[in-house]
Amino acid sequence: MKYPSNVWKQIKGISVEKLISALEKDDWIRDTGCKQSYAYYKPKTRDRVTIHYHPGKTYRPGMLKKLLAAIGWDEKDLKRLKLIKKK
Repeated sequence: MKYPSNVWKQIKGISVEKLISALEKDDWIRDTGCKQSYAYYKPKTRDRVTIHYHPGKTYRPGMLKKLLAAIGWDEKDLKRLKLIKKK
């Protein structure tokens, strides 16, 4: 999924904690986990995504793009979850 440059500027520095919080707000359920990774699934669609957890860290652009593609959020979802500002 391709995001406009103004959206990408806002989400490229997202922390792991914000991403996990947004997943949980969007009804993703944590399935399994250890200290460094959590698997989340969406009950209605059975989609799964694994989040590698390193407190206070951010993801590199390529990894973040892959995660967002796996999660399937578009610009409307990012606004709804307050990951980006409404403009």
